Amino acid sequence: MNSQKQTGFWNTPLTSSLCQDADVHMPEMVIGYFIGPIGGLLSAGIFTSILNTYFTDVLKLDLTFLTRLQLFSTILIVIANLVAGQLIEKTQALAGKARPWILLSALTISISCVLMFIVPFEGTAKMVWITIAYNLYYSVAFPIYSTANSTLVAVSTRDSHKRSLLASFTNIAGLAAMGIGTMLFPLLVSFSLRENQTRWFMTMLAVGMISAVTIFLQYKFSRERVTEERMNPHSMDSSNREEKSTPSIGTQLKAVTSEKWWWVIMIFYLLFQFSGALKNGSMSYFCRWVLDNSALGESGWGAYQTVLAVMGAIPMAVAMVFVNPLCQKFGKRKIVSVFLGLGVIGGGIAVVGGSHIVPVAVGVALKCLGSAPACYMILAMLADVIDHIEWKTGLRTDGLTMSIYSSLAVAATPVMNAAFSALLNLVGYDQNMVVGTDVQNQLVRAGISAGYIWSGTVAYAVCAVLLFVFFRVEDNLDSEQAEIKERSRL
Repeated sequence: MNSQKQTGFWNTPLTSSLCQDADVHMPEMVIGYFIGPIGGLLSAGIFTSILNTYFTDVLKLDLTFLTRLQLFSTILIVIANLVAGQLIEKTQALAGKARPWILLSALTISISCVLMFIVPFEGTAKMVWITIAYNLYYSVAFPIYSTANSTLVAVSTRDSHKRSLLASFTNIAGLAAMGIGTMLFPLLVSFSLRENQTRWFMTMLAVGMISAVTIFLQYKFSRERVTEERMNPHSMDSSNREEKSTPSIGTQLKAVTSEKWWWVIMIFYLLFQFSGALKNGSMSYFCRWVLDNSALGESGWGAYQTVLAVMGAIPMAVAMVFVNPLCQKFGKRKIVSVFLGLGVIGGGIAVVGGSHIVPVAVGVALKCLGSAPACYMILAMLADVIDHIEWKTGLRTDGLTMSIYSSLAVAATPVMNAAFSALLNLVGYDQNMVVGTDVQNQLVRAGISAGYIWSGTVAYAVCAVLLFVFFRVEDNLDSEQAEIKERSRL
């Protein structure tokens, strides 16, 4: 595609950005980094919470097949995210390098999230269909969207304060999508959808339509100012611009793997994200098999899941008000670490609560409050590391870093669902078993509790120590960013 055609395409009323100012303003924050990502991540939020339940209790899929499917798909997911990162890194368009893929995702996400709910076959053919549909979503559509969405924060602006706000908005959107998946959808499942395949399909069709509209709005209300800065013809000649804009994956790998803070933040995120995925995947099982919900009847587990989700969402919502100001004053490292310690205390309360909803809900609320700064600031911390690496090497590693970040984010659900499916198989879980006090029930409840409560509690403790002791990228960040800006003017 020649430059004239490319410029013309991205300048049409349909594809041009509605954000023309050099600074980030509220419409861009709200629509581009909150409303848009809610729709883009909505299906993932639902899948994280309830997809495994749909597979085991609606489609009645074999647990061994599920474990193998999710583990095999993880390999494809990681490869897909790495490819997506390099595609983004090598994209040179007037719209930027991530936004064109956001635009494509309006189509791919909306279609692929519906396919697992059609299932026109039975027997072996059904398993083949699910395998294909599952990977079209997790190994194609979602890696493209997730990597592009994560990259937007780092390339939106160099203003650290505004970038922290954008990271907060993006992560709040992810939590809102997750909240819909854990608060509202379980009620819909337990009281309406149940095992009715047609209702599941119609519901996910509506989700796909919402995703298409909101992702398109995200594209329209975003702009890549850092990308534009690096493509500035006054700062470098065309050959040098090409080299710096699209470093090889080997060059990027050398740059990131030689930076200790990059390793710290990636290990931190792996522990945080994978424990969270295990918690979310086991939540409906915990509410159904561990909590004493006899007073609400057979469908009461959906109501209890909503209660726990609301108790977790309230402190997360309250934290929106003070997390960013606290991080601006004391630093992201200190605030995130201290609050994770608070989350460990909440996990302990939930453990002691056992099968009683009130202490478990209090513990979950405290645990979610403790995780809030980590959820809101992770993209900002990653962007800080990317800037630090750029200061050291002159290379922007957005593509590789965000593809690995997205790989961890997307792979967490299938990997931990596979692990949880294997755990259920190990402890003798049976979809038709009756809640009771026999040894099998006790073993099943112990395994489910380990997934829902213990995993996150232990991970938070490790993450708090890791971040507080080893992550010091903020110490000289302002001077490093000033130097980068000065270089771009030369």
